[in-house]
Amino acid sequence: MLFSDTFLTIEQSAEIVFKEKGSKFFAFAFPVENENQIKERINHLKKNHPSANHHCYAYRLGADKLIFRANDDGEPNHTAGKPILGQIQSNDLTDVLIVVVRYFGGTLLGVSGLIQAYKTAAAEVIRECCIIEKQILHSYTVNFPFDQLNEVMKLFKQMECKIIKQNFDSDCTINFRIRKANSEACEIKLRKITGIRLEYK
Repeated sequence: MLFSDTFLTIEQSAEIVFKEKGSKFFAFAFPVENENQIKERINHLKKNHPSANHHCYAYRLGADKLIFRANDDGEPNHTAGKPILGQIQSNDLTDVLIVVVRYFGGTLLGVSGLIQAYKTAAAEVIRECCIIEKQILHSYTVNFPFDQLNEVMKLFKQMECKIIKQNFDSDCTINFRIRKANSEACEIKLRKITGIRLEYK
């Protein structure tokens, strides 16, 4: 089985307008990290587009991609949220929210027409995004005697650990992150140093 400790997401927000038989579809893509951010984005769009007929959306969260949702917001079942989610999945993205705001233009699109319109809107806004690869990081706190500082810092450099916070006194405490692929080897090496206390956050 192939092992990966990276995932794809979008670097920044994007927006496009797509028109189909008089209806306007405003598609928005946002990088997000949790469901609170998602609620804020959706509520903000509803305030900015109060006269829109629908605010349909889909999102996926987490490096494992296990948290996701699709919402049709009044459109026929599975004609809006599911096609949007499908574009997120086909581009293998996570930590992303896509909202498509529809202003009805007077002409019914039918089930297949709606599916195609929301799929196209989502696909086009993703094309406007800069897709980036992020590492899955594990966070730790390590505590150790001051006389072990050189050995710990040497190991940090070797394992490419990123120091988040540090406090050097008679005892030293460092909060750090390391990519998932290197975390187990780093743990083993740290625990071999005398006086080390290591905590996974």
